[in-house]
Amino acid sequence: MSPEPHSMLPPVRLPSDAELARDALFAPLFARAVRLARWAGPGTRVDIGGELVAAQLPEAAAVLGLDPADADGPALASQAWRVAVDTGLVDVTEPEEDGGEQSGTAAPGEDLALVTGGTPGEVLDLWLAALDTVLADAAVPDLDGLVDALDAGGEVDFDQLDWNPQREADFLDGVLANLYLLTAAGHGASDSPVPLPVLAASMVIPEDMGEPTDAVLEQVSDAMMRLDDQFRQLEPIGLVEFRPVDEALMQEADDEEPAADPVAGAAAGGLDDEDVSRYGMVRLTPLGLYGIRARMLEAGVRAPAVGELADKGADALLDAVCAYPEGAAQAEMEQWLKGREPSAAAAELLAAARGSDEGGPLRRLRCQQALAPAGPEAEPAVRAVLDDPELGGLARVWLAERGVTGVPTPDAAMVFWLTIDTIAAQLAADGETAELPLLIESLTAHHAGFFDQAWRSAHPATAYVLEAMGRLHPDRKAAKEARKAAFKARSRRH
Repeated sequence: MSPEPHSMLPPVRLPSDAELARDALFAPLFARAVRLARWAGPGTRVDIGGELVAAQLPEAAAVLGLDPADADGPALASQAWRVAVDTGLVDVTEPEEDGGEQSGTAAPGEDLALVTGGTPGEVLDLWLAALDTVLADAAVPDLDGLVDALDAGGEVDFDQLDWNPQREADFLDGVLANLYLLTAAGHGASDSPVPLPVLAASMVIPEDMGEPTDAVLEQVSDAMMRLDDQFRQLEPIGLVEFRPVDEALMQEADDEEPAADPVAGAAAGGLDDEDVSRYGMVRLTPLGLYGIRARMLEAGVRAPAVGELADKGADALLDAVCAYPEGAAQAEMEQWLKGREPSAAAAELLAAARGSDEGGPLRRLRCQQALAPAGPEAEPAVRAVLDDPELGGLARVWLAERGVTGVPTPDAAMVFWLTIDTIAAQLAADGETAELPLLIESLTAHHAGFFDQAWRSAHPATAYVLEAMGRLHPDRKAAKEARKAAFKARSRRH
């Protein structure tokens, strides 16, 4: 299903607008639309709706270097013309319906100049308009039965056709949202295409369903074939790279048994790479990632991109990256540091890391990660917080990692505070991972009677962290001591 408005997706990495605009101009369908817009002139004739008259389609196909005698040539020319009209690359004057002119006229539109003279953002706006047209076309099923579905008044009987335009558009939006999510899981940098059955299954099989029934698998197979047709239409606009379903596979299915079992195996990842690729493979291009993100933003979905916080303050940066996966958080913080004076940037990050709220530990962890690559220029700002009860431990770690001498030894209160803050941050970042018990054991091993003293710490997460240590500490005796300390800490707060 499509993400809910105001939900937040993982951040993605996008090329620059200039690179994306170049990709848009080279997308085959958009490039054809531009060529036809330049061809349009006094001799160009259009029908109602701005479509090229049938007699001009062979000439338009030839302009595009397509074979006018091949049925695909005029069809591709018609599609490119429709994109040119819808994006404003072509201006049309439709024929009058009252018996006046038999055909309308067309001419290059004002927006055509943006192709070569506009900013990258303006080119991308044209491409997004073209994408809307292509998505609308892709949501229309094969209408071989359209004539049979016409009622006596010449209107389409959608009930007989079994086609609900909104349902079809929502289905395609949902598919693209799922593909975006799968891509975003790799921060937009994944080179792994998604098998078509997996994408189809994500739209058909309920999350709480165990073994899919034969009826559900048949729906997956039908959805897969729908997607095969739709992605064939979406590839020329540059949205996806697509390997279609192997036609020989479909012939095998017709000649033998229905392909439900192989579809189930492909959807579950049970086939090898060569076998699963026969069922179709798809991935969003960088331009496609940009396009789907733009549509999601317009729908109110929070879909961040790495680098968009570069001009924000450190408080906004740390708050945002606390919700990011670690790799994306690190990339965002590196972008933020570029061009900033190191000492001032370090001071701003440290100030933003303070706070006794629930998000404080993870903010300080992200601050520590942001400062990790900083050089000696940041040292004055770090030294300035050595006496800060919340940041002093972090500062000492940073200085020790650089071999700085003469750093004052922390008192016991700061040691316990830093230990609890570190574990609270890890719990907030990743939850109870398999590595966390080892971290807990390492942090407590160097402190005799750790739990006898830790419960007295003024850190607001003391009881919460000690309870977690009681669950996770690999030593049973230490785990029991942690649980007792957690009880004392909680009693102390009340």
